[in-house]
Amino acid sequence: MEPSAREPLIRRTSSSYWTFPENAGKRIDREYLQSLHNKRLYLAVFAAVLGNFSFGFALVYPSPVIPALEAHPSPVLRLDQNTASWFGSVFMLGAAAGGLSTMLLNDRLGRKLSIMFSALPSAVGYALMAGAQGTGMLLLGRVLTGYAGGVTSASIPVYISEISHPRVRGTLGACPQMMAVLGSLVLYALGKYLTGLVLDWRWLAVAGEVPVLAMSILLCFMPNSPRFLLSQGKEDEALGSLCWLRGKDTDYTREYEQIKDSVRKQSRRVSCAEIKDPFLYKPILIAGGMRFLQQLSGVTCILVYLQPIFKKTSVILKPEYDAALVGLVRLFSVAIAAVSMDKAGRKILLFVSAGVMLVSNLTMGIYIHFVPASQNGTIANKTLVSSANPFAEPTNYITLIPLLATMFFIMGYAMGWGPITWLLMSEILPLKARGVASGLCVVVSWLTAFALTQSFLLAVNTFGLEVPFLFFAVICAGNILFTGCCVPETKGRSLEQIEAFFRTGRRSFMR
Repeated sequence: MEPSAREPLIRRTSSSYWTFPENAGKRIDREYLQSLHNKRLYLAVFAAVLGNFSFGFALVYPSPVIPALEAHPSPVLRLDQNTASWFGSVFMLGAAAGGLSTMLLNDRLGRKLSIMFSALPSAVGYALMAGAQGTGMLLLGRVLTGYAGGVTSASIPVYISEISHPRVRGTLGACPQMMAVLGSLVLYALGKYLTGLVLDWRWLAVAGEVPVLAMSILLCFMPNSPRFLLSQGKEDEALGSLCWLRGKDTDYTREYEQIKDSVRKQSRRVSCAEIKDPFLYKPILIAGGMRFLQQLSGVTCILVYLQPIFKKTSVILKPEYDAALVGLVRLFSVAIAAVSMDKAGRKILLFVSAGVMLVSNLTMGIYIHFVPASQNGTIANKTLVSSANPFAEPTNYITLIPLLATMFFIMGYAMGWGPITWLLMSEILPLKARGVASGLCVVVSWLTAFALTQSFLLAVNTFGLEVPFLFFAVICAGNILFTGCCVPETKGRSLEQIEAFFRTGRRSFMR
């Protein structure tokens, strides 16, 4: 018998719980899938993640530029060991400052305007490096592009998570990491093809202005996060934003009411007394711990000093080709993570990621320690970035091991601890503390990255290149334990469900 038009939307079954009648459930699923096909959501995500493209481009800028500036004919631009170390690491200080300021910007300006604001220091930073007349301008340019990267890395994941559907939030949440990888890959490619030109490293900085300009223009036409607008009391604007993101022909008003109810419960600012509430401190500690362990795994050091590391281990290809190859592997791996994140789940990818990174770092450390210096080009107490260490032609195919180990490390990182760390930060942080807490996590991340990047060269020159890699391997083992003990599975859960889980501690909210 067909249900009547007046049949209630929900009914009680013999199992004494409420459920949707079959026809209503099919209708909701159909509307849900229809809203997923709304291309405006993906356009808004693309506009935002152009900031991550610029971030990835700026992060690895020193990799091809340091060798060029080491051999620069002008003494005011020539880098020695100390200035090369600062040139590689000062970006992280700027990023930490950017994350710190985002604690205010995210809640005052909103997620979208914070991303747009980052375009100003980024554009000025690239301009300073393009027209640098001394190392001071180079370092200031790195600080400013780092500051912009800190702002975008705290704002873009939050913006994407708040405008996305639960069913595609994992895939879209991997887009920032994917675009950062693509930015790094483009930098490596341009560094290779511009090699030999008089102004090669300057033109790399000029090229960095392009995605910044494109991001600023596109974001002018994108809506702000409905959750942020509701937190500011702009209900009509929030409803219009959600309609734009989901489509007029969908039941977006039902989602709007859910978001509105969640925002209403968290309308007050966080007080010092509330920090003791597990609802607040647990997700903040988990997100901050993941950011801390992510950087301690060594990814930033490896990316920043990628070409010098390959030069020191003397792999079978030229360092610039190796760097580009690693970039391709990284991009491919992030794409795999984006596709599988909403199917396999977050935790399983984190386990696999940490396991692959552990084996890769251990292989790299053991190889450098046991393979004779005559084969791998490693000479004790010789600087990693010194121009006095010319490229040595490899004498054995065993020198492929550092390349393969690095490729697998980047593959493992890009499949889990790269994109998922950013995604989980934006998923598990409660709305009332999301702006401040995301900025705090970014500060922790980049201060850790700065300390590691600044001390990496000192550790290499004092103890040898194998010691940092063995240290990174130990941290990756800790990542596995942390994932198993602390990280919740958020696949397919709405942000409201995740908040309910931390508020009550009941796992039934995550089923």
